[in-house]
Formats: sequence, structure tokens, C-alpha cells
Amino acid sequence: MAHQINPGLADELHAYGASDADKCFNCGTCTAVCVHSEAPHILPRRPMHAFQLGLEDKLKGSLEPWMCYYCGECSEQCPKEAEPGETMMSMRRWLTSKYDFSGLSGLFYRSPAWEIIAIVIAAILTAVGFVAFAMWNGGSFSVYAGEDAWLPAHYVHRFDWAMAIVLVLLLGVNVLRMWRFVMKGSGAGIGSYLAALPQLPYHFFTQAKYRQCERKRPWAIHLALMLSYVTMLILIMFFLYQMQSGPSIDWRVHAFGYLASIGLIVAVILNLRGRAKKILPQHQHSHESDWMFLYLLLWVAVTGVAQNLLHRSGAEEAANGMYVIHLMGVVPMLVLEVPFGKWAHLAYRPLAVYLGKVRLHAEETEVAKAQKAAQAA
Repeated sequence: MAHQINPGLADELHAYGASDADKCFNCGTCTAVCVHSEAPHILPRRPMHAFQLGLEDKLKGSLEPWMCYYCGECSEQCPKEAEPGETMMSMRRWLTSKYDFSGLSGLFYRSPAWEIIAIVIAAILTAVGFVAFAMWNGGSFSVYAGEDAWLPAHYVHRFDWAMAIVLVLLLGVNVLRMWRFVMKGSGAGIGSYLAALPQLPYHFFTQAKYRQCERKRPWAIHLALMLSYVTMLILIMFFLYQMQSGPSIDWRVHAFGYLASIGLIVAVILNLRGRAKKILPQHQHSHESDWMFLYLLLWVAVTGVAQNLLHRSGAEEAANGMYVIHLMGVVPMLVLEVPFGKWAHLAYRPLAVYLGKVRLHAEETEVAKAQKAAQAA
């Protein structure tokens, strides 16, 4: 299959963080030490080679960058200090921008200033919108929950579901674009998709491939962060009334909320500390989007806990004020960071593993059919 060469691909990837990739001379050391490199996914060498040759279409259809969890072993062993782990990270940013139909991902990754501006605008509009709604609704600022609440739970719940629909649509379109790039010409049938389907939830909830890395601590922190976030999302989407009731504590839901909040805050602080002190190889070259992702998540987690504690202590006015500050972080995170930023990895990584299994099943099915036909002849 012929591939069109993009001579400017290297410069394009540089804008996403691939600053040292031109040092690579394809010795294969990185592939030899990578625990995730196994047929048919040869990484980091195969995508590095496509990148160097300017094979844009081949790189867009590649799953290898998503199979990399940046344990850093390849970068540590590279004889030319070409930082293949960081190049794979930059490829994931680049791929996210290619999957994104809106162009916002590319804008945010290439210009952190635009990402900050978008988050600030979204936060301000959120605050203005909720305050205006509360004034129009006529609730009392001194009431947090109940019929006269300043921000009634049933209205916030409807807003949450509207935002969830927008999020699913935005991320769904990008996921479909990823599927089209990856599966184009694969010939996979419905049987292959169904046979590989269990891989999707398994890798989503366990991050099993990350666990294969020699260092287990980053996997544990990453898993805690992901599961805590998913738990909070489920609680807000399906148990908002119970979460906002009080001031007495409903341990049936609040126990999960407190555990998830602790998991988020601890995991974020550990990641921030790691990046600040450059503890691990994956912390050596933090992109601006990495910091933004963590700061925004910390904002949401801390203000969520503060809002809950203020309500439980009877400080209703302070709780309402903190609620608005909390939502000022929630909305930008869900409508900007999840579909267009680093949170999108939550969808793309397990999907990449799944689609890889689909392609493998389809290939094995074709081989079996060919062997059967040959035997019959």
C-alpha cells in the first residue's frame, strides 16, 4: 500500500513536544527493552520510523503510541538520548488532535495560552450562568438543599445530564474518527468486534497493560486516579440528590464520595510532586497540558470536598458560594479537557487495545479461512 509522504511531519510533531526525535537512528534499543513491544505492535521503533519518514497516514492509523505507558525505560536506554518515550507522548497529543473534528485539541496542545483562555472563559460563563439562574429562580442564598435551595438539586441534575450528552457527542465523534483511521481497510467483521469486546471494559477498569511496566507505583497511582474520577462521575450523574441531602451524612453514597475524593487528591498531589521534582523518566519533560490537567482536577476535588464539609457544618451560604466555585472547575474540565485534552486518553487507550484485538482476530479468521480453503482444494 502506497503512503503519501508529509515532509513537514517532523516539524509538526515538534510543536507537540517531540523535540529530540531527530537524534534517533533506528538502532532498535528502545524496542528491545519495551515490555509492551510484541507482534503485531512493535514500539517505539515502528511509529518512530513512520514519523521520521513523514508517513502521516500510517501514523494516524497506528495503535502503538497508545500501547506506550511511558515507563521511561526506552528513554533511559537510548544511546543517542533521543527520548523515544517523550516522542510517543507527543504522538498521543498529535493523534488526539487528528481525531478531534473541531481543531480545539491541536490549538490547546500547540498553544497553552489558548487552553488557559478557554478554561477561564468557560469558568466565568459558568459562574455568571449559575448565579443568574439562582437569582431568577428565587431561591435563598442561605439555603443549600431542599425546596428553597439557592441551586436546587433537580435543576443542577438536569444540567449535569445535558452536559453529559454534549460530552458523549463530542467525544463520540472523535472516537468514531479514531476508529475510521485505525480500522480502514482492516476487513474486520461484526464477529471480530464481538469476540474482542470483553477487552474494552477489562482494560478500561484495570489499566492492565500499564501494570506490565517494571515500576508498579505509577500504575497504582494512575489506576486510583482513574477509578476515583469514574466513581465521582457516577455519583454525580446518578446519586446527586443523595449527595446533596443533609446536613446528615448518607453513608451509602458519601462513603464512596469521600474515598473517591481522597483518591483524587492524593493521586494528583503525588503526580504534581513527581513532575515538580522530576522523580521518574515520564516526569522529566512535562508539557503545559500535563500541569493544566492536574491543576484543574485538584481544583474540582478540593472545592468539592470543601463544599460538602461546609454544608455538613451548617455554613449554608459558604457552601453555596463554594458550589459555584466548584462548578467553575467542573464545566471546563468536562467540556474542554475530557473531549479535547489529556482526559481523552481515558477513552482512547482501552479503545486502542480493543481495536488491536479486533484487527488480530480478523487476521486470524482470514488465515483460518485460507487454510480451510487450501485443504478443501
